[in-house]
Amino acid sequence: MKIGIVLGDSGGLDSDVCSHFGQCSHFLIVEVEGKRISKSKVVPNDAQHGGGGCQAVGEILKHGVTHVIAGGMGMGAQQKFAAAGVKIFAFSGKAKDGVAKLLGASLQGGIEPCKDHGGECHH
Repeated sequence: MKIGIVLGDSGGLDSDVCSHFGQCSHFLIVEVEGKRISKSKVVPNDAQHGGGGCQAVGEILKHGVTHVIAGGMGMGAQQKFAAAGVKIFAFSGKAKDGVAKLLGASLQGGIEPCKDHGGECHH
């Protein structure tokens, strides 16, 4: 399993999950073997609002993620993840706590569409 988590800074597992997918400055890519983190790395979101979350979807998919944790996400981004077979999860708090909840099967799938964007991608 490879988890992509959206961050507002480059602090990694100790960072807070960004509340809006398309506005995150960094992605935390976490590789999991069994129920343990085998490695993690922070990478910049080069599409940060260069067209909204829809472009950021392509950026995070470059890292081969199978799951994404974010605080919020527009409907266009959600549809792109669904088409790519990537599961999305809503979480607010520290990235490491979100990963722990996902691995413990206590994180609910799905995200409410962002109210700020009427569920649409930015263009």
